[in-house]
Amino acid sequence: MIILLLASGHDVHSIRWANQLSENGNEVHLCYMPHKKSPAEHFNNDVILHELKIPAAYGGYYFNVFQLRRIIKSVNPDILNAHYASGYGTLGRLADFSPYLLSVYGSDVYDFPYRREMNMKIIRKNLKAPDALASTSHTMAVQTSNLINCSISNIHITPFGVDIKKFYKKNIKNAENTIVIGSIKKLLPIYGIRYGILAIDHLINNFIPQNLNVKYLIYGEGEEKAELKKLVAQCKLENIVEFKGKIPNESVPDALNEFDVFLGTSDSESFGVAIVEAMACEVPVVVTDADGFKEVVDNGNFGAMVPRRDYKCMAEEINKLIIEPVKSREIGSIQRKRVIEKYNWIENVNKMERIYKSLVENF
Repeated sequence: MIILLLASGHDVHSIRWANQLSENGNEVHLCYMPHKKSPAEHFNNDVILHELKIPAAYGGYYFNVFQLRRIIKSVNPDILNAHYASGYGTLGRLADFSPYLLSVYGSDVYDFPYRREMNMKIIRKNLKAPDALASTSHTMAVQTSNLINCSISNIHITPFGVDIKKFYKKNIKNAENTIVIGSIKKLLPIYGIRYGILAIDHLINNFIPQNLNVKYLIYGEGEEKAELKKLVAQCKLENIVEFKGKIPNESVPDALNEFDVFLGTSDSESFGVAIVEAMACEVPVVVTDADGFKEVVDNGNFGAMVPRRDYKCMAEEINKLIIEPVKSREIGSIQRKRVIEKYNWIENVNKMERIYKSLVENF
């Protein structure tokens, strides 16, 4: 099958989709907005890259349509799949090609439509244009369906799962009498890392015996970093909280295997890839009741779930996992089974291919 992806050349999601679809034997082309750095190093040699000429800041999501149409005529794809409903969704709509699948990502349907009245008009046009829609989670499909008043049954659920051969328990041993709690997320207010820090402070001051050391490792960068560091200083947690910076995707499995507990603190999530990765590594998770997290842990059946911003409750759930190590290991084991059943990356990609084939056959 010849697949033309319309997506960012530097986004880990589109990179993984393109590479795996190519490894599955498809001819994969990716059209992307120009970037100061070539994305070629991220892709398999068999993925064919097409850089669009006009940057997004200069109307690229509109004016690149002429170049895109030429590429479509040259490549003659079986299907066009745009990733991200706002920008690339606009370009995909203007291309006027069928069969066309639009994959929604998160902020494109949760945030973008509500910034301006014009944005709502754009997103609704874009969501009504394709032959089919895809969403990484059921909760995001609900949000998408609400925007255009369509049945949720018409939206394909295509989880962005994990490679279970890369994400697994490695039995990395931490220092004796040391508990490592970790988070992997951009440092933005919406992701609630400050409540993770407050939870660690509450945990230490109310539950942890003096002979037990606690570390809270935070992977990620973002605009809130300076404020979070101030909070750490205010709580006198400089020897406990470590800001580890941005982490390459290939290093995530080893980082997760250092954790005894994974802490997901977000106010809003459309899915929660890092949570799924932690579960695959059998790291017990404590997450907020953000919609995406709630879906991944099945309302608390596959991990502890707490109210958003309730750092005291976070601390209590972490403490339960610390004082009951046998139960903690059991939770980790059942979490991995859920990932294998619902979020196995290879099966997720196979499902996407079946959607492609169905659209091509019905075109």
